[in-house]
Amino acid sequence: MSDASPMSTVDPAEVAKFEAMAADWWNPHGKFKPLHLMNPCRLDYITTQIAGEFGRDLSAPAPFAGLRVLDIGCGGGLLSEPMARLGAEVVGADAAERNIPVARIHADQSGLAIDYRHTTAEALAAAGERFDVVLNMEVVEHVADPPSYLRACHDLLKPGGLMLCSTLNRNSKSFLMAIIGAEWVMRWLPKGTHDWQKFITPEELYGLLRGAGMEPVDRQGMVFNPVSWSWSLSERDLSVNYVTASLRPR
Repeated sequence: MSDASPMSTVDPAEVAKFEAMAADWWNPHGKFKPLHLMNPCRLDYITTQIAGEFGRDLSAPAPFAGLRVLDIGCGGGLLSEPMARLGAEVVGADAAERNIPVARIHADQSGLAIDYRHTTAEALAAAGERFDVVLNMEVVEHVADPPSYLRACHDLLKPGGLMLCSTLNRNSKSFLMAIIGAEWVMRWLPKGTHDWQKFITPEELYGLLRGAGMEPVDRQGMVFNPVSWSWSLSERDLSVNYVTASLRPR
C-alpha cells in the first residue's frame, strides 16, 4: 500500500537515507548494528509496558494474543517480529518503500505472519485503522512535522491504547555520542543519518504528546555501557536515548 497523501509528515530526504540502507537491516554487524545492540533493551521496555497495561503474563504462551500492534517506521522488522512471536496481530508500516520487501522476506523465512505495508501514519489514520498498541521507536526525530505526526499516532490508537515512543535528547552529550561517536568515530551509521537539530528533549516530547491528546505515564533512558558493550534501562539517565509510554484517554 502506497501513500500519496498531501497531509503526510514524511520527510523525503529522511526516507532516502533509510532506503539506501534497506538491504542491511538484518546484518547485526552492518549499518544497523546500533539497533541490534539496543534491541534487547527496547524490547524489555516495550514488553513490560504492554504486559502491565493490558494485564498480560509474559511467561504465558502467546501473551499478546488478541492485541493489535502497529510498528510505525518498522524498517526491516526488528520489533515487528518479536511482537508477532508473542502472539500479537502486527502491522508493520514504513514510508521507505525498499524496507518492506526486506521485512516481508525475513518474516516469511521466520514463519511469521506480519502485515507489512508501504504507507504512513497519516494514511493509516485516514483509513480508519485502529490499534491497541503503537510502537513509535526512533521515528519522531526524522519526520517533518512532529506535532501533526504524533496527532496521527494518537488517532491510530483505540481509546485506552498505549503508545511507546523513543527518540534522542538534544544536548551536548547526545551530539557527542549519537553524531560524533556513532557516525563519525565508530561509523556505526553513515554520516548525516541523524540531524541533531531534530532531537527532542524529554520535556519537549511530553509537551508534544499532551498536545496530541495523549497522557504520558512513563519515561526511561536507554544507556549504553562501553565496557560491557550493552544497553540498559535507567530511570535517571535520559541524557541521550530515551523511551516514553503514553495512553490515549478512554
